Amino acid sequence: MPLFILEKEFSFPPVHLAEPDGLLAVGGDLSIDRLLVAYSRGIFPWYEGKHILWWCPDPRFVLFPNELKISTSMKKLLKKDAFNFTTDVAFDQVINNCKTIRRKGQAGTWITNEVRRAYIELHRNGFAHSAEVWKDGELAGGLYGVRLGRIFFGESMFSKQSNASKYAFIKLVEYLRNDGVELIDCQIYTEHLETLGARMIPRNEFIHTLKKLLPVNGLVH
Repeated sequence: MPLFILEKEFSFPPVHLAEPDGLLAVGGDLSIDRLLVAYSRGIFPWYEGKHILWWCPDPRFVLFPNELKISTSMKKLLKKDAFNFTTDVAFDQVINNCKTIRRKGQAGTWITNEVRRAYIELHRNGFAHSAEVWKDGELAGGLYGVRLGRIFFGESMFSKQSNASKYAFIKLVEYLRNDGVELIDCQIYTEHLETLGARMIPRNEFIHTLKKLLPVNGLVH
């Protein structure tokens, strides 16, 4: 399959032309308009070195909110309100922590300064959102992502205390489910999210569902 080089236009090649690993295109920028077109097509950015790479893997790792699994230990933490949960209170802090937190087995982060600026701009325009959990007034964990219509595209999470990111994710899923969200895009497989009910679905099923859940005004160009 050819690797597509993006120019100034906001168009993307058809997702079925992606490489076997999901890589579809390289280049372009992280402007709000381009990002919104990408997400509305089921495409997301991921940096490798200095290059913006655009992905649409097959299969796709997703969570249907009604399939959320909560372990007995997490149910106990939720019952006693172990953390204070908020949304969109500290977006900048959340993405900064996702950018700088050390992760086992990872030498660096895909969240460059350009990525950070782009998603803060998306947040200021009402498209990107954060979930936070607090302990004794200190930020203990959280995550951020992009919402379009009835779908939430998860991007990254962090935890400074045991179970904090899992607690934030569970509370966010419950919050989004109550607000009409029917699908959470987890992008690629992680064991962490699989324990919470996320599973693989074929890309064509993901794209079909995505089109049904997008806002009525579209965003697909």
